[in-house]
Amino acid sequence: MIETLAGAFLVGLLGGVHCAGMCGGIVGALTLGLPQGKTLQQLPYHLGYNSGRIFSYIIAGGIMGGLGMLLAEVAAVDQVQRILLIMAGIFMILLGLYLADWWRILTRVETMGLPLWKKLEPLGRRFMPVRSPLQAFTLGLIWGWLPCGLVYSALIWSISAGGILPGALLMLAFGLGTLPNLLLMGAAAGGLQNLIRNIWVKRLAGLLVIGFGLHALWRAF
Repeated sequence: MIETLAGAFLVGLLGGVHCAGMCGGIVGALTLGLPQGKTLQQLPYHLGYNSGRIFSYIIAGGIMGGLGMLLAEVAAVDQVQRILLIMAGIFMILLGLYLADWWRILTRVETMGLPLWKKLEPLGRRFMPVRSPLQAFTLGLIWGWLPCGLVYSALIWSISAGGILPGALLMLAFGLGTLPNLLLMGAAAGGLQNLIRNIWVKRLAGLLVIGFGLHALWRAF
């Protein structure tokens, strides 16, 4: 389990090359809406946003982990776990190709979450402009359901985690992995955004995530 959590954290961290494009604009808009002051004064708000976002990941991970557990109860456990691990490996490879800009098939997967997001996005507007860290946390809860191929790939992985708690923990580790990049973006770290948009950085991150996918397939077979 520790190996899985470490892998989920690294996938979230490497996925920062995707977060720059997907969430960078959102983070920028949220930052501009904050009370202006020193970066340190805005930190509680950024922690609020991201805590809410990660909490949504945990909820989704628990749901998906529970789904995997139910599947294992109605079929042979070993076979189900193998199939789910194969699915996770395939999605990880697709994610690596997506991060490296070699094949963006996961953009089609993201469209599956658009109907839910269209209902949640107007709700999020009610909490803007943000006036307190608690309000930022609530907005982050909604932000966590933004359609995202990176998150969906991690959720597929969480199905194979073996239960509600393992699935929730996997998404917690993944969410914590995304945290450094998004916090630094919130601090208007333009240099960081330029770095992680570099094509060679994206390709390196993509290759590493593909390696995780191949490792999952190796475990399955």
